[in-house]
Amino acid sequence: MSSKTISILSYVTIIGWVIAYVKSKDLTTKNDLAVYHLEQGLGFFILSVLVNISLSVIVSIVPAFSFLGYIGIILLILWIFGIINAINEQKKPIPLVGKVFENKFGFLA
Repeated sequence: MSSKTISILSYVTIIGWVIAYVKSKDLTTKNDLAVYHLEQGLGFFILSVLVNISLSVIVSIVPAFSFLGYIGIILLILWIFGIINAINEQKKPIPLVGKVFENKFGFLA
């Protein structure tokens, strides 16, 4: 599996991330592009889960805040930016949140 494929797969659900992680271990030389997008994908997945759980709790307590559900659309747009960067083989962080995930997951290196 090529580093580009691993990079793209790292954004496709947590199962896709696990497959990309396992396949990245099979690469003979460590590829910076694959590791970078594995970091971005894992960080974005964790962020998405935390945001969705938080929003679910907030909206269940105060139903008037249901408009906060539009944050999910923002997350979808950011996710698309991550996939586009992986397709173009660019090591660019996901806008707004990607810088936070850089070099945070040492077990990937």
